[in-house]
Amino acid sequence: MAYSIQNKLINDTLKAVKELYAADVPEAQITLQETRKEFEGHITIVVFPFTRFSKKSPEQTGSEIGEWLRNNVQEISYFNVIKGFLNISLSDHYWIDVVNTALLKPDFGIYPANGKRLMVEYSSPNTNKPLHLGHIRNNLLGFSVAEILKTYGYDVIKANLVNDRGIHICKSMLAWQKFGHGETPTSSGLKGDHLVGKYYVIFDKEYKKEIEALVSDGATEEEAKKRAPLIKEAQLMLQKWEAADTEVINLWKTMNGWVYDGFEKTYKQLGVDFDKFYYESNTYLLGKDIIQDGLDRGVFFRKEDNSVWIDLTDEGLDQKLVLRGDGTSVYITQDLGTAQLKYDDFGMDESIYVVGNEQDYHFKVLFLILKKLGKAWAEGLFHLSYGMVDLPSGKMKSREGTVVDADDLMEEMLATAKARTEELGKTEGLTEEEKAELYNTIGMGALKYFLLKVDPKKRLLFDPAESVDFQGHTGPFIQYTHARIKSVLKKADFDMSNAIGQPATLSTFEQELVQALSNYPAVIEASAKEFSPAQLANYAYDIAKLYNKFYHEETILKAEDVDVKNFRLHLSAVAARVISESMRMLGITVPERM
Repeated sequence: MAYSIQNKLINDTLKAVKELYAADVPEAQITLQETRKEFEGHITIVVFPFTRFSKKSPEQTGSEIGEWLRNNVQEISYFNVIKGFLNISLSDHYWIDVVNTALLKPDFGIYPANGKRLMVEYSSPNTNKPLHLGHIRNNLLGFSVAEILKTYGYDVIKANLVNDRGIHICKSMLAWQKFGHGETPTSSGLKGDHLVGKYYVIFDKEYKKEIEALVSDGATEEEAKKRAPLIKEAQLMLQKWEAADTEVINLWKTMNGWVYDGFEKTYKQLGVDFDKFYYESNTYLLGKDIIQDGLDRGVFFRKEDNSVWIDLTDEGLDQKLVLRGDGTSVYITQDLGTAQLKYDDFGMDESIYVVGNEQDYHFKVLFLILKKLGKAWAEGLFHLSYGMVDLPSGKMKSREGTVVDADDLMEEMLATAKARTEELGKTEGLTEEEKAELYNTIGMGALKYFLLKVDPKKRLLFDPAESVDFQGHTGPFIQYTHARIKSVLKKADFDMSNAIGQPATLSTFEQELVQALSNYPAVIEASAKEFSPAQLANYAYDIAKLYNKFYHEETILKAEDVDVKNFRLHLSAVAARVISESMRMLGITVPERM
């Protein structure tokens, strides 16, 4: 929708209906939308609600309102009516004014601080294995949402709750003790997270062997899983960890240290960061005081086995265990405590949990319990639920043969970007160092854009080869468009401080580009309010498409009229800035040349 015309058109439509039909219409009945591309016009007014006042057909009503608006609103140059839709065309003067008064302002698309603090919690890895493809979507969503919200004026805290304790961690530790022979990241050449993940897989293989042996001796599978020596040793190790056994704690610190070094490399390559780390080893005992407070106030109830529950059947859910009979925590116990800890630390107005959709029910329960406990800040909690990522069958295999790990995927993306870029001959004149940087920029841009352009709630199929298409709905296409604009500006020796030209008329392609660029602040707002990078990603693609159409249809550098040339150069500079900033919020770098 055009940057400054919406409110004016709403008010003028209200005046038109009042004057033409002597009717006072509620503002809520005025519906504006961008005119569909197959029709002529910029903004469409839905006229069906006014026919009960006009007592005429939608077409005649639309024509009468359109005529009134054209005679009374100087920004309108033309209108047409298709059934009950009044399509308004805005004048060249109006669009030129939008460029001068909005697009060229230094603060265009920059929102002032809104005084609100918000936390985005994402990544949440386990320290028994490397990050995988699902973590990539999680990290990219969390980082991008945080950057969009920052741009929208929030004070944002990026948080990472690391799952660094529990039986799964002990499995890796025990397998390393038994089968590792002192292997380290240095001695093996493996990243620390991959080394620890290797021993988690070894544990699983050896554990299955023990189960099979017990079953062959007559045990049921369920009995075998409980009786297998390895699982008993792992459980004993967990007990020792909880009792702060020095040897176990030291091994835990050493192996987690290896993992954190590995994670840091992956996060750096992925381009994500965090302001605050929380560790489950510090939070797993939290929440018990909250449970006791809830018991005292009748929010929870105790069963005969001494376990503590909450009854959510009135809300369409079920009864939920919040503390075991022996007094030990369940997962939601510590989540209640961690939520309180985070609020005590930062006092956020809102908090977003970026977690896969398999946890939808858990977060419904968590948020509902916090509200029942009277936590006013619970109203600001939101679960950003996202779907799984699939790869075309046979495209990639992980080191462990089960899930695709993040490092493998990023490595393949760089190789694909290199092959495609060299194939298209886009590396001429670049040094080897510049080539490596370009391959990284394109490969990571392709990966991030492909994952972020899809609505987070949807499951998606990621095809590495398709994502590096320079002509498709991809990151590289947008990156290439930005490089093209920068090349035009460089050839013109363009300076943004130069006076902008004032052409007498604008082409359809110029109007379309100005209208789309003027939507930039509204797209940021919508993306921020809906926690959806997909809106911004698709908008950046639309701008790139429109600019390429404008570039191919209009002369820029060789325009004979100086005003026309200067106007088009300024318009190009705005397009480059909007693309660059949009992609920055997605965590994507755009190159100056390709």
